[in-house]
Amino acid sequence: MALHPAVEAVTARIVERSKAGRRAYLDLIARERETGVDRPRLSCGNLAHGFAAAGEDKIAIRQGKAMNIGIVTAYNDMLSAHQPYGRYPDQMKIFAREVGATAQVAGGVPAMCDGVTQGERGMELSLFSRDTIALSTAVGLSHGMFEGVAMLGICDKIVPGLLIGGLRFGHLPTILVPAGPMPSGLANKEKQRVRQLYAEGKVGREELLESESASYHSAGTCTFYGTANSNQMMMEVMGLHVPGAAFVNPGTKLRQELTRAAVHRLAEIGWDGNDYRPLGHCVDEKAIVNAIVGLLATGGSTNHAIHLPAIARSAGITIDWEDIDQLSGAVPLIARVYPNGSGDVNHFQAAGGMGFVIATLLDSGLLHRDIMTVSGKDLGDYAREPKLDGDALVWADPPQTPLDENMLRPATTPFLPDGGMRLVTGNLGRGTFKTSAVDRERWTIEAPCRCFDDQDLVNAAFKAGELDRDVVVVVRFQGPRANGMPELHKLTPALGVLQDRGFRVALVTDGRMSGASGKVPAAIHLTPEALAGGPIAKLRDGDIVRLCAERGQIEALVDPAEWAARADANAPAPQVGTGRELFAMMRAGADSAERGGSAMLSAAGL
Repeated sequence: MALHPAVEAVTARIVERSKAGRRAYLDLIARERETGVDRPRLSCGNLAHGFAAAGEDKIAIRQGKAMNIGIVTAYNDMLSAHQPYGRYPDQMKIFAREVGATAQVAGGVPAMCDGVTQGERGMELSLFSRDTIALSTAVGLSHGMFEGVAMLGICDKIVPGLLIGGLRFGHLPTILVPAGPMPSGLANKEKQRVRQLYAEGKVGREELLESESASYHSAGTCTFYGTANSNQMMMEVMGLHVPGAAFVNPGTKLRQELTRAAVHRLAEIGWDGNDYRPLGHCVDEKAIVNAIVGLLATGGSTNHAIHLPAIARSAGITIDWEDIDQLSGAVPLIARVYPNGSGDVNHFQAAGGMGFVIATLLDSGLLHRDIMTVSGKDLGDYAREPKLDGDALVWADPPQTPLDENMLRPATTPFLPDGGMRLVTGNLGRGTFKTSAVDRERWTIEAPCRCFDDQDLVNAAFKAGELDRDVVVVVRFQGPRANGMPELHKLTPALGVLQDRGFRVALVTDGRMSGASGKVPAAIHLTPEALAGGPIAKLRDGDIVRLCAERGQIEALVDPAEWAARADANAPAPQVGTGRELFAMMRAGADSAERGGSAMLSAAGL
């Protein structure tokens, strides 16, 4: 199938825009391969330190004849998605020995749970945890002891952070190894219903906690289609997983065999073999476009409008929100996974999963087939699904038609003709509007605004009945430079209640919404942010704001002369406590959300 013209055009724009940066990056990883730090170049003292505690692998590492795999792990047993990783390193060492290789834990990275910190002070560390993870990955790999990398990470900032750090060691073959989603719990609509009842004061904390506990109930990734599961989808369409690894539940034989296959495959693509596949060549402009297409086709998390530019920058590639917007106009929405539908990722997997998604997108010319993947000849090998034949891992064709068309559809008969992530621009700046979960009749909202500098003040105004009207809720000073750009998911139940009461309601913010944001129209990630001179700081209570996804518009309907003469609102004082003061340097140096909101990449000149 010929490549879709829009995919071809956007890819060409990115390639042209990225020429200098990509050339410099490829030169860097070539030098690192030839003259960088690796085991043969280590002194005897360096090397002895590196294998001193390697146990039965000590002789093999010392002799230097076996490939040594560095494991970078995001294990902790507080975060359900990462709890299964506790046993992975010991298992992976055994799997490595099966093919004459060795493995060592290169280092651990933090794994923050946005579900625990949502609406709390810790959420102000969340975005910057991504760069902390990238730095931690670099520290682990800096020892030069490894010829390949296995990355153990799933959730929101963790996979982007691992990739950003790993790409600076892009001469190393690298495979992302997931652990899978928890089994399905309480139905998502019921969970949403209880949350809204709690917001209205109609049920108490005990009923709410019981509902939440029935939703998030065991080891594994949360099953809604937020940032964590969007990460796993992207690793598939970028070819960085063993095919079909994304959504297999933890603790199953199939899950274990996929992990074994990842370790065995790393031994085959190592830099001394005949099938060398370095991470920096796998993640090219086409792979980044595939990630955007997959995100749009499945209604994935808006957080990746921030993470994908940062990942791309680490590989010498420059993308912007216009690239995403142009692709959104061409890529159909083919999945309805909660909060965009009723079923969760387990239902999605059962209906055909990533094998079907990749197959139908390839058949429609919407994905680049000819990318360097970590497994198989090209992305066509990912249009299959893993199964067990006895104890053996095999791959089979996915269903030719989805097993549940309320969940998944072919690209030729989609739920919507476009991908549902729109760029909105105007005198308030540039922002992202996720339309895929919003009824079309609400794609345009024009109403007086009410301005807040803190999400808790929004909820207080809601409880006091001050928002029972048509209103555009503006929450500003929430960008990377202001307070680390926390997610504002805490607002979703209250705004959903107002919408259900019949009011025309929207949210405008320079902050983030959760990857699980739902039915309320919202212009998010507004850039420039208020603290960087963004025009959102000029808004005053009562100004009429027009948000229109149809026209890609975000406007304050204020007389231009008055608008130009207005001073910015005063910014709140920086907050301390919960470690927030330690991240002041990251806030001070952060660049725009459209570039990834990163002080680290900005200071590095990337």
